[in-house]
Amino acid sequence: MVDIATRVWTHKWKIDPIVRSLIDTDFYKLLMCQSVFRNRPDTRVVFSLINRSSHIPLAKLIDEGELREQLDHVRSLSLSRGESTWLRGNTFYGKRQMFRPDFMEWFETIRLPPYHLERVGDQYELTFEGSWPEVMLWEIPALSILMELRGRAILHQMKRFEIQVLYARAMTKLWEKIEVLQKVDHLRIADFGTRRRHSHLWQDWAVQAMCEGLGEKFVGTSNCMIAKRHDLEAIGTNAHELPMVYAALAGDDDELAQAPYQVLADWHEEHDGNLRIILPDTYGTEGFLKKAPDWLAGWTGIRIDSGEPAAAAETAIKWWRARGEDPTQKLVIFSDGLDVEKIAELQAQFEGRVRVSFGWGTLLTNDFRGLTRGDQLAPFSLVCKAISANGHPTVKLSDNPNKAMGPVDQVERYKRVFGVGAQSRQDVLV
Repeated sequence: MVDIATRVWTHKWKIDPIVRSLIDTDFYKLLMCQSVFRNRPDTRVVFSLINRSSHIPLAKLIDEGELREQLDHVRSLSLSRGESTWLRGNTFYGKRQMFRPDFMEWFETIRLPPYHLERVGDQYELTFEGSWPEVMLWEIPALSILMELRGRAILHQMKRFEIQVLYARAMTKLWEKIEVLQKVDHLRIADFGTRRRHSHLWQDWAVQAMCEGLGEKFVGTSNCMIAKRHDLEAIGTNAHELPMVYAALAGDDDELAQAPYQVLADWHEEHDGNLRIILPDTYGTEGFLKKAPDWLAGWTGIRIDSGEPAAAAETAIKWWRARGEDPTQKLVIFSDGLDVEKIAELQAQFEGRVRVSFGWGTLLTNDFRGLTRGDQLAPFSLVCKAISANGHPTVKLSDNPNKAMGPVDQVERYKRVFGVGAQSRQDVLV
């Protein structure tokens, strides 16, 4: 097993680049990329970095030259033969050849497009512009780079024994969490922590700890590279990006109202009925389910990624019952800001009522809270989102208004079209 503290102390970035491969990314990103490649390949998008924790002065902490060096390194990456073979020949979710030959031929030759980087005050403005299938692949590497460079800046100020003690404490903290989860009956949990991880080495260690500590309760990781390395299930389906871009491309309010359902119609056709998990909160879960076509009720389950998770699960249960479906046969995946206490609470509350699963993100792969002076390594909220499509702004409403994004006039329009009323604000940790 890698001695992370020693590796950090003797660190040379060419040995430990932050992003090591084009598959050092989330599985859902590749699944979505294939769908976009086949359905909307000519769409032009702009992605932008958004630091929702503005008190973290990224441009003061991170050297611009180092940032450019890491971003340029990502642009040099291409699939290796072994990675291509894994994607082409592996079985994902019980299906062989999940990635089609035309997509793989394109992916095997891709190089990520240029980026625009500018310092604005104490923050960086980082944007990516071009064809949707290419630009979308920047999201996870960009977040991983900024998160890890911030961490490296703090670690660079520490001495050798400080670093050793830091990682010993972090390992103990994570193992104590695993011991709590060992006591949770019928648990199914996956690693969803790539985008805001402390580092690649730490995420890999965390995944190995989960494997050893939880056994069959740990069902896999969203990180393709780590899944390949440890022969684990690669976990993921789709994200808010799809309805955000489809909605931005809508010609009028009627098309806008149908955009989230068109996404899932395309998804269903793309994957021949597999991976049928609904992500309903982009423009409000309650309104989405109320207006959803009947065929969506037959899908496998739902992922809850904002708002009050128990309330959203109860809404889904009522919706399934109203549509003549048996909730006990449906899958509910909780994935927003989870830690072990909430995981145990939700498992107890919904066990037997639905099939429960968890995607554990930042507080699995980046919980260094309370381990440094001034809490300098505490995780923070950083996102990289599509902000326009074919020149039209994107909007996200969410079930938590603190996560909403988009021009004010368009946010109001979307609220009107999707019938979003009063919402309860939730603190955004990550």
